[in-house]
Amino acid sequence: MDWAILFAGPVGAGKTQAIRTASDIDVVATEAAATDETALLKRDTTVAMDMGVMRLDAGDRIRLLGAPGQDRFDFMWDILLEQARGLVLLVDHSRPSALEDLRFYAERLVRSATSWIPWVVGVTHVDRSPNAELGAYRALLDRLPRPAGIGPVPVLEVDARDRRDVRALLLGLAAMLEVAQRVPLRAAAAPGAAR
Repeated sequence: MDWAILFAGPVGAGKTQAIRTASDIDVVATEAAATDETALLKRDTTVAMDMGVMRLDAGDRIRLLGAPGQDRFDFMWDILLEQARGLVLLVDHSRPSALEDLRFYAERLVRSATSWIPWVVGVTHVDRSPNAELGAYRALLDRLPRPAGIGPVPVLEVDARDRRDVRALLLGLAAMLEVAQRVPLRAAAAPGAAR
C-alpha cells in the first residue's frame, strides 16, 4: 500500500506540525515568511505543499501531503486532492471563526474532489480555548451531502504535536479507506436527507 493523505485547513491549524509529528522522514516543506495578515498569526507559512512519509508494517507507507491554508494558494488544493486517497481537515478551535472555517474548507474541498474520498476532521488548539464541545462541528458536517450509506465524518480532538493523536487520525482514515474499497458508493445524499 502506498497512499497519499492530504492535510488541509486554515492557516495555523497545525497541518505542517501534524505532518512533522507523524512523518518518519525529514519533512519537505515549502515555507516562506508570511507577508500578509498571516504574519499576525505566525512567522512562516506554507506556500506550495509539505510532504512527509509515515511507514507502516510490511513495507506499506502513507505519504503525508500538506496544503497551504491561505485561499490565494487554492490552486494547490486541487492539484494535491487529485493525488490524495483520503483527507485530514484540521480546524483551529481557538479561532472565533472555527465553525465558519470548517464549513468553508469542507464545502470547498468536497466540491473540488473528482470523486468522494474518505475524510476526518481534527480539532486542534483546544487547550487555548475553553468549551471543547465537538458537537457543533459534527452538527455542521451532518448538513453536508455525502454518499448514501456513508456514516458521519469523524471529528476528533487532536494535538498536532502528539504523535499518538495524529496517528489515531491517520489510522482511522486508513480504516475508512479499507471500507470504501469494499463497499460501492451510491450518489451523494442531499443535505438533511435520510441516510
